[in-house]
Amino acid sequence: MRLSNYLFFTKDCEAALAFYTACGLGAVAELKRYGENGMPVPTPAMQGRVMHAAFAGPGVFFYASDNHDAEPMRGSAHILMMEDVKKTHHLFAQLSKGGNVTTPLDIQPWGDLFGKLTDRFGVQWMLNCRVSQ
Repeated sequence: MRLSNYLFFTKDCEAALAFYTACGLGAVAELKRYGENGMPVPTPAMQGRVMHAAFAGPGVFFYASDNHDAEPMRGSAHILMMEDVKKTHHLFAQLSKGGNVTTPLDIQPWGDLFGKLTDRFGVQWMLNCRVSQ
């Protein structure tokens, strides 16, 4: 058994996956579109949009798709457990472009470097990096 997140977008899945690739999280490992190879199209507006995608990178794996009836993202977040302070700062800056930082990246009471943001696609991310003491 393995738990994986599945992100639902209404129309921006492909743009979100390109953004995550540009941030250095990984790359699209699989992509299927509505209307291609017999894939059903639920509404005309969904033609050609992402029906199913897998995204993978070092320590990162999730699924994503566009859905005409997708609920807004809330109540869940990706947490990236980082090991390098410089990379944590860099990735946090990349993911937050066009988004909303809800907890600025800083040393927290538990002693780790931590920050939380909602990216421009509505996905919540938390980055946590243990700081050497």
